[in-house]
Amino acid sequence: MPPAAPPAPAPARDGARGLRAVRNPLLLAPAGAGLLTAAVFVLATALARSHPLGPYTRNVVDLGQQYLPYHAYWRAFLLGDTHGDAFLNWNSGFGAGFLGDIGTYLSSPFSLLVVLFPADRPELALYVITALKITAAGAAMAALLIRLRPAAGRSGGPWPLAALLGAAYALSGWTFNHGASVPMWLDGLIAFPLLCLVAEWVRAGRRPVLGPLVVAVAWIANFYTAYMATLGAALFLIVRLLTTETAGTAAAAGTAGTTDTAGTTATTATTGSAGVRPRLAALLRAVWTVGLGVGLAAPLVLVVFSGTRYADPTPETVFAPAAWTELFGRLLPATANVDTPALFIGTPALLLALTLPFNRAVAPRVRYGWSAAVVLVTLSLQWGPTHLLWHAGASPNGNPYRQAFVLCGLLLVAAWLSGASGAPRPAALLGAAALLAALALAARTSTDIDAWSYPTAGAALLLAALATLLLLRGRARTPALAAVAAALLLAAQAGEAAVSGARVERQQRADVAWAPRIGGWQRAVGAEVARADAWPAYRTDPGPLPGGNEPLLLGGEGADAYSSLTTENTSRTLDSLGFGHYAKGRHPETLDNPVTDAIFSIGTRIRSEAAEPVRQDAAPRGTATATTTAVPPLVTVHPGRPAAVDPADSAFRNQELLLGSSVYALPAVRRTGTTLTARCPAGAEVWFWAPEYKGTAALAGAAPAAYDGRPPAVRAPMRALGTVPAGGEVRIRLVPGRKPVLPRQSVGCLDRARLAAAVTRLTATGATRVTATGHTLTAELPPGSTGLAVVAVPRATGWRCAAGDAEPVSARSHRGLLAVPLDGRATRVSCSFRPPGVRLGAAAGATALLALAGAALLARSRARRPETGSHEGRQEFTGRPHEARSPAQDADYAARRTGA
Repeated sequence: MPPAAPPAPAPARDGARGLRAVRNPLLLAPAGAGLLTAAVFVLATALARSHPLGPYTRNVVDLGQQYLPYHAYWRAFLLGDTHGDAFLNWNSGFGAGFLGDIGTYLSSPFSLLVVLFPADRPELALYVITALKITAAGAAMAALLIRLRPAAGRSGGPWPLAALLGAAYALSGWTFNHGASVPMWLDGLIAFPLLCLVAEWVRAGRRPVLGPLVVAVAWIANFYTAYMATLGAALFLIVRLLTTETAGTAAAAGTAGTTDTAGTTATTATTGSAGVRPRLAALLRAVWTVGLGVGLAAPLVLVVFSGTRYADPTPETVFAPAAWTELFGRLLPATANVDTPALFIGTPALLLALTLPFNRAVAPRVRYGWSAAVVLVTLSLQWGPTHLLWHAGASPNGNPYRQAFVLCGLLLVAAWLSGASGAPRPAALLGAAALLAALALAARTSTDIDAWSYPTAGAALLLAALATLLLLRGRARTPALAAVAAALLLAAQAGEAAVSGARVERQQRADVAWAPRIGGWQRAVGAEVARADAWPAYRTDPGPLPGGNEPLLLGGEGADAYSSLTTENTSRTLDSLGFGHYAKGRHPETLDNPVTDAIFSIGTRIRSEAAEPVRQDAAPRGTATATTTAVPPLVTVHPGRPAAVDPADSAFRNQELLLGSSVYALPAVRRTGTTLTARCPAGAEVWFWAPEYKGTAALAGAAPAAYDGRPPAVRAPMRALGTVPAGGEVRIRLVPGRKPVLPRQSVGCLDRARLAAAVTRLTATGATRVTATGHTLTAELPPGSTGLAVVAVPRATGWRCAAGDAEPVSARSHRGLLAVPLDGRATRVSCSFRPPGVRLGAAAGATALLALAGAALLARSRARRPETGSHEGRQEFTGRPHEARSPAQDADYAARRTGA
């Protein structure tokens, strides 16, 4: 006979119900974790003296170059203060797709909070968003842990421990070393425990509608880390299915044993189809849930996937696993390195996790199953094929251990399963201490070890040991001893995390590229851009400032753009014209050259300079001036007979071909050691193009110009060196940092008079009026125009153009720019952009939405069925005890009562 069902609780009065809700550990654990996480993260920022709690910049690497400008632009976009729309961003890269960038950088629900902050405080907005994401991750992990019952008959473990371990997850080394400076990845940190909760619902056959919605939100927020979190949650589900009883298994087993979701008490093993079928059913439900959720996210995810097909490819990376010494070292506090896995979760939490293999109070299958899972995931970090699996088949350039947050989460699940039923016995603690000591000893030669690593870990371990002694001594549940032990454990875990976070942030400022805080310099440039901007009559380029993505941050419409989805055509076209780039081509930078200004209709250029040396501990001050020159319109008319030329042959020649006029004298250059000599017309401007050159170049009697070519990552832009002297001799002195590599045509001498004539001609034959709205551009042309209408926008997949009333077709390319053939009859051309993948994504999303609606109706029908059925069914559904309840009903009742 099945065991008697537990009695249902008596109905409570409203006041009592509210009091119980406050005391509910399912609420206290995530609330406590969130508060602790936020407090420690803010404390770490203050200890590091970082903005906004100190004078030092937080804008290291991509935080300053990508996420800060994107969030500034996102605020303007949400408030309707941008030229483009969700499909197209007119500010960056002379016109770039935006929906893919939304899905890559901005689709997190937290990013919407940027509208609550002033326009000139994007750094504060991004810091608050980062802190809230980390806080949410801690709360989500605590919510997961408190629902993993440590023993049969218990509804959960101690909520303070769940809160502490949840905070440990959110304040891991991965968070401080990677997530805090790449805020979009923090959505994956939140997603992992949430998807594990979905796995729990799937295992129990519950919440068939909410589960796919959680998956969808996770994948929309950041599909890249959501993919890793989904793999981690799949492993979580498999281990849970192998080490616990499902409701269906318990029902089939009848009296074979009690249902224990953590398996910490002995149960009689079920065999045959009674044990296999429920697990297979759970796996099928998991596949359905994930498929449905990803389908709902498809309108955004497929656009990003499609965008990566056309993005500028980065050089192929061959994975090289980190030395085990370095991996073990990353378990310790205050360690930072982008080339090794950040695995610090706090010494007390790590010690508790390491007790699991030795803790005989935990069922063997749980001990062995979870220990094996942690070991296998650790090994998967170091093996090439599984490395590719974690990263969706493409080894990333830089930071090869982006999935390490999943291992941190699994370690904390192990810690919970070992400690939630009570402090581990001395034998388990000694075994864990010996293992921890071995790991720390093996890591002693790691180059990642900081001067604070061992002292901080030792202090935390000492406090944790004192707390454990008090807990073991107070097994009679002495409240005072328990309170002191909890305070010691809290001080150990939180204090170590705060010190570690502060040290990691200081190391990053010292070791990696950084951008200054936003100050008077940027505000001066932004004010000049706002005053001079006349889009779409012509473009306004804000010019270069430390950081990058200036048009997103300050306004204007320049070449500068830094995105993972910068198209290959944009990068190659700008490279061929003498522009420079960073990030292996995905960050084109502006070029202050009058010929390219004419080609791209840059009528106003902002030139600025800092009033003092740029420092980490101060916001820079500076001045800015706007210079306006006559340029052709955005749409010009060219003959339809393009000349063949190698795009890599000469940036000067490529500029002339797009301009349609010869404006440079291209002399023969003679090289003698580090001196270049040539002859040009007197009074012409000397331009030097050497994209792979690192060093300085100076015209005789003029100031040197710096070049920083570091192929393939950095390409130096063309620069002006001065004016050709009266004698016509050009002598350029090079001071190289390494053996100079120069192109065949490295010197060009610009004739300003010829350029002015070319601008006049293109203006006379070009568009008489240009209109740009959202993702479309329309130009009115002089009657009888023939040849090609060339739009000063890089040609990308998704552009469709038409002349007159013709049907739009895929846009043609003229040396990398949009082109529309003209037959002399059309007086209007129009182009519009639709992101690749958006139609397929919309269809997939609509299909998934219909399937979800069907699942919701089916779930509602099943929920109503007991109400119209037998008397027993009605009693089971409402939760009232009934003597004739079936084993399956017992299992379902117990699962719903415990929140499992």
